[in-house]
Amino acid sequence: MAERKATVERKTLETQVHVSLDLEGQGQAEIDIGVPFLEHMLDQVARHGLLDLRIKANGDTHIDDHHTVEDVGIALGQALRHAVGDKKGIRRFGHAYCPLDEALSRVVIDLSGRPGLTFHVRYPRDTVGGFDVELVREFFQGFVNHAFVTLHVDSIRGVNTHHVIETVFKATGRALRMAIEPDARMTDTTPSTKGTL
Repeated sequence: MAERKATVERKTLETQVHVSLDLEGQGQAEIDIGVPFLEHMLDQVARHGLLDLRIKANGDTHIDDHHTVEDVGIALGQALRHAVGDKKGIRRFGHAYCPLDEALSRVVIDLSGRPGLTFHVRYPRDTVGGFDVELVREFFQGFVNHAFVTLHVDSIRGVNTHHVIETVFKATGRALRMAIEPDARMTDTTPSTKGTL
């Protein structure tokens, strides 16, 4: 299997984002985006997905975190799409349940080549450490739109908002790890009856 790495630069009038992604990593993360709560969540994705991930972003956080969060999702999605390549020999589908104390979430991913997000998460509070929890969906929407993946996110239970969101990101890392794994029985076969993804 070819080297599965990608680097993406995204520059707009609102943000500048740099993402480096290595799918054959050890779960190492260097995240500096000016949004501490999302930095913590992205570290979970890297750690549980066994991805090496470096993200640096400068955005108009003096207004709010929206543009930075969305654009980090977009750039990470682009990096994943490029790093996965033609998808030959991979599992394609991944799923994970992750608990954190009283909270439990399920994430299911399909590296389908088609963007789609189904997102069912309820938050007990509107903010965590100053972070607007509405932006979690914005992050994932940007990610799926540019990774060209189908993603189903379901929070099953939870009373602590931090725990609820953290289980979503941990499960995302675990599901992604499963989906990108080589499948020894597929070898150079594309996991689709269409012959392409």
